[in-house]
Amino acid sequence: MTLILDPDEPAGWREAPPAHGVTTGGSRLTDGLNPEQREAVEYRGPALLIVAGAGSGKTRVLTHRIASLIESREAWPSQILAITFTNKAAAEMRERVEALLGEGASGMWISTFHSACVRILRREAESIGLSGTFTIYDSADQRTILKRIIKELDADTLGFTPASAQAKISKLKNELADVESYARNANTNDPQEVMFLEIFRQYTRRLRDASALDFDDLIAETVYLFRAFPKVAALYQRRFRHILVDEYQDTNHAQYSLIREFTRPVPAERVREMESHGINVRALTDAAGGIPGASLTVVGDSDQSIYAFRGADIRNIVEFERDFPGARVVLLEQNYRSTQNILSAANAVISNNFDRKEKKLWTADGDGDKITGYTGYTAHDEAQFVADEIESLHRSGVAYRDIAVFYRTNAQTRALEEIFVRSALPYRVVGGTKFYERAEIKDAMAYLIAVANPLDELALRRILNTPKRGIGPATETALASFAEQNEISFRQAMRAASGLGLGPKVTGAISGLATTLDEAAAMLVPSAEGLAAGTNAGAAKVSDVLVFLMERSGLLDTLRNSRDPQDETRAENVEELVAQTRDFDRENPDATLVDFLTQVSLVAAADELDDASGTVSLMTLHTAKGLEYHAVFLTGIEEGLLPHQMSASEPGGPAEERRLFYVGITRARKRLYLSLAMSRAQFGEVAVAMPSRYLQEIPEGLIDWRQSPGMATSRGGTQPRALNARREGGAWGTRDRDLERFSVTKSAKPKTEWANRVTGTVRDNGDLTLAAGDRIRHTDFGEGKVTQVTGEGSKKVAHVSFDTAGQKKLLIKIAPIEKL
Repeated sequence: MTLILDPDEPAGWREAPPAHGVTTGGSRLTDGLNPEQREAVEYRGPALLIVAGAGSGKTRVLTHRIASLIESREAWPSQILAITFTNKAAAEMRERVEALLGEGASGMWISTFHSACVRILRREAESIGLSGTFTIYDSADQRTILKRIIKELDADTLGFTPASAQAKISKLKNELADVESYARNANTNDPQEVMFLEIFRQYTRRLRDASALDFDDLIAETVYLFRAFPKVAALYQRRFRHILVDEYQDTNHAQYSLIREFTRPVPAERVREMESHGINVRALTDAAGGIPGASLTVVGDSDQSIYAFRGADIRNIVEFERDFPGARVVLLEQNYRSTQNILSAANAVISNNFDRKEKKLWTADGDGDKITGYTGYTAHDEAQFVADEIESLHRSGVAYRDIAVFYRTNAQTRALEEIFVRSALPYRVVGGTKFYERAEIKDAMAYLIAVANPLDELALRRILNTPKRGIGPATETALASFAEQNEISFRQAMRAASGLGLGPKVTGAISGLATTLDEAAAMLVPSAEGLAAGTNAGAAKVSDVLVFLMERSGLLDTLRNSRDPQDETRAENVEELVAQTRDFDRENPDATLVDFLTQVSLVAAADELDDASGTVSLMTLHTAKGLEYHAVFLTGIEEGLLPHQMSASEPGGPAEERRLFYVGITRARKRLYLSLAMSRAQFGEVAVAMPSRYLQEIPEGLIDWRQSPGMATSRGGTQPRALNARREGGAWGTRDRDLERFSVTKSAKPKTEWANRVTGTVRDNGDLTLAAGDRIRHTDFGEGKVTQVTGEGSKKVAHVSFDTAGQKKLLIKIAPIEKL
């Protein structure tokens, strides 16, 4: 094996860092920090755990700690590896450090786990038998492969689905188990286990044949690389002397193992070997001749650990002090985001979880407004309350982009979206079908992937008959069989299509596609001068290759000339992809096609949030992690939804759901709204809902109930159902105690006294025209006066001042109104 020097590394080497435990003096980097933040920035030692409560300025602490290490010359920028969970968080951290240090910050690795691993694996691919241009498969790609395998094996007869197989494989990989280790412990007498083993084996083989990795592989393969090739690991252990990990409570076993590998010491014999290869390590060695393990700083909050379903292991942060004896722990409790009323509610709720490091969030910014509570009769009624409050906030000067609505499950968006459309509220659902998941974008990307990685059979099969070329499933199967029998790749089989006896038209279509891909690949080869200099000079830009592929394949023309009205939008999406590649080329003049494909594959849901969009954000509580808004609406705070009925009976489930509620509460800066409904349509039936047990944990004086569960009971009952409303004599009613085991119950039909106050119907008002001054009557809101009309055509909106319901905005075309 050849050890290569890192091109990013500075030529000179600094003196050895101060001994562990030494703290640096104050500087401009610690001015304005509270005492705990200052301690976290200045502490120097082998391990530091920063327990950072929500809104306690953890990003500021991390960036100032990095800047402090560089400014005091205790570390070169290239010796710092900072890991976050989203590209957005990584970009923000990098920008903040650069703002503090300017040019002196270049060379740091600040990235997500996956990005860091891709960077290492691209560089070291040959060690583990991969091509440096390996493809990264997303969830949809994984399901496509598993669907084929399950069909070929008839595994569906044993109950296997692509989703279930994918989930099990992902879980195993996150535990660092591969096919061989799973096979050693498999029960060969269980037909289901034998079948899963075969699915797992074939899935692994197909990825390897295609020179592809899935997301879980990125981390698992890096851990494997470091463990199997200690010489390679030593290069990175020597290189990175300060490892900083954000959101440590969300790490799974594989990520935890990767961090352990990065922080292992390098033994003396390995150091001597590195020196013999001309790698300068003398400044880093200790008295025994080895290199001590890197300094580790982790930031997290066990109260915000909400990703157990993805394999996140809360023990990683809870047991940090046991894993790293002598670690310093710093508690950040001062909150700079929310009002005290919001924090008091959050503290009260989370204190009901056991096995947590005790902390109480507090703020110096005052109590603020009370939390607003509301109980609707139905989900539509709840949604109307949310829409009305958003309009009220907007009129008072709060921008739509500073407002968010959270819910536990995606199914809850239906009622919200219906009411928001009718109320003409601008909104967007975060985490819906993302740009790169759209079929036409995946088609265009498959062309680029097939050029970058000729071994990727999945990409080739996707584009084989896209757009339609008369190549059917039988021909595709014949090509695959020919490739297998002759031990050649699918791409080579396409080039040899003339020998398959498929008929002139089909053979011509296959050969034509193969030629197009070969010509595109030739465009990417650097010029002779570029090759001599080891650069990409002379190679075509990514955008030029994409335009060539779209034109030669006819994909764009097919979409443009289609009679399907949706294809016009699809064509625009492909054109947007071309525009994105042009932006990429401009911002990264020396980057390659593989660099572009890597960047695209690592885009996460939270990274697609555009804070500049003037819309209200709707998202699940899981997506809300790490975000903050002026006003937050937490909807569906009901038993069966929060805690979710699937989690309520699982060990640790209610505690995790409580952390989810806590995360939702602590996203709000100034205003927090908690809402629920008395009945909710689920799976085609109407379910009677009860208030969530977690509402009982919020002190009585913190919530101002506009309409409490008690007010919403039938016939104006006086017994309040609000869980934080006390019974006579100060004791909780038996009904409240029953909630601990209560789940949503079904009823045959909704009770008439809970009838929806918001109409479930819309009208087509045709060519109805309204102008300022007109009087109208609305089915729900009664009579009112139009104050102004905005918008054009079918999107005209009437701004109406109702005599009793106040100000509303209505989409004229569908609102249930009549002109008086």
